[in-house]
Amino acid sequence: MTRSISRAGAAFGAALLVVALSAAPAFACGGLIGPNGAVNLLRTTTLAGYHDGEEHYITAFQFAGGGGSFGSLTPLPGIPSKVEKGGDWTLQRLVLETEPQREALFLAADAVGAARSAEELMKVRIDALDITVLRGGPAEVGKWATDHGFRLPPDSPEVLDFYAARSPIFLAAVFDGDAAAERGEAVGDGTPVHITIPTDNPWVPLRILALGKSAAERVEADVYLLTDRAPALLPAPDGSNGLELGHSAAATESLLTDLRSDRGMDWVPSSAWLTKVRIDASAPQLGFDLAIDASGARQPSRVMAGLDLPGSVVAPNPWANVLRTLVALTFTIGGIGGILYLLIRRPPLTAA
Repeated sequence: MTRSISRAGAAFGAALLVVALSAAPAFACGGLIGPNGAVNLLRTTTLAGYHDGEEHYITAFQFAGGGGSFGSLTPLPGIPSKVEKGGDWTLQRLVLETEPQREALFLAADAVGAARSAEELMKVRIDALDITVLRGGPAEVGKWATDHGFRLPPDSPEVLDFYAARSPIFLAAVFDGDAAAERGEAVGDGTPVHITIPTDNPWVPLRILALGKSAAERVEADVYLLTDRAPALLPAPDGSNGLELGHSAAATESLLTDLRSDRGMDWVPSSAWLTKVRIDASAPQLGFDLAIDASGARQPSRVMAGLDLPGSVVAPNPWANVLRTLVALTFTIGGIGGILYLLIRRPPLTAA
């Protein structure tokens, strides 16, 4: 997807956006699982911020047990301009502001065997994490995953197609358990990653959280938004859809100051609005993403919320409204003219 399409509605933040996702025991922002079933993800927290035309996507993974390689796959709204190590404690500080304190089923190999692999746009090594930015359709991304030794849940083609229809950009984060052990990393240690993406309107992937889950399983996560103003959200977190509004207020000066003081966080502005959306949903409930208008003045995109397919909503033709107005005005003037004509032509009344 081109940047122009992304900026039209496939991305994050009209002014400033920060998102944090946390979940256990599955990947909070991805669904790619390695062959070592002994490896479990304890928690993933993700923060995505938008300011001055760039999205800052920061995530950290915490693992327990096992060796070898395993990782996650995350949909992105556009092509990153930079991938680097994130700050040391930004994610913890964000959680502190509002909280004072499985094994995968496998996709048959012949389902992706005929596809060509996704294009690798960028590769970065951060501690024990190998980050690869991919571009491709669902079959191509699935082929890349299987080529790199990972086995996808059976619902992967449907979910990947859901995202690729809006943006063909994905980020694969592969965690090398053996390399982590050699580095002396302890169980539960997290590796923060900071991804900078030139992009526009708000969007948070939620459906990916349910990848590989059964109908009986639940998804629990927290979404933090930091915007210039109180944002408009779609779907609305009203509690009936697995989303609940947990916090909505002006961000404190101490929070913003603390965020700005961490590595790579000098983009955080001096004032903002903090929103927290709690996710507690059954896996089948999460058939949508969270679209956001950071200005709070417009309805967020139904396409980016996953409620409408791309191209299914036709933009209104302004000339059609003008034409309808002219037609109505013509009939009105014609009607008035007809009445006046009858009044003029009517013979005068005579006395009885």
